[in-house]
Amino acid sequence: MTKTLITAHEVVQRHRLSYQTLNYYTNLGLLRVAKRNGNERLYKKRDVQRQLAAVGRLKDEGYPLRLISQVLHRRVQSNGPRQARRRRAKGDT
Repeated sequence: MTKTLITAHEVVQRHRLSYQTLNYYTNLGLLRVAKRNGNERLYKKRDVQRQLAAVGRLKDEGYPLRLISQVLHRRVQSNGPRQARRRRAKGDT
């Protein structure tokens, strides 16, 4: 079974971020907490990889984090209906 949720500590280690950066990205909405286990934050491994890659690309192009957050948030919102249609088409209501 593949582990899909990772702790904040694992995010920091795997992606070479500081806790402060992880907290800042979470507060900006760049990374979303998938679940809380007591005081522990759990993130979806795939989402973290995808979001940090997108953030890195946009940062390299010179965009500020607040704008990156807005762009990625809009992208998620615009994909919502498309994914729902895909699930309905497959029969996964």
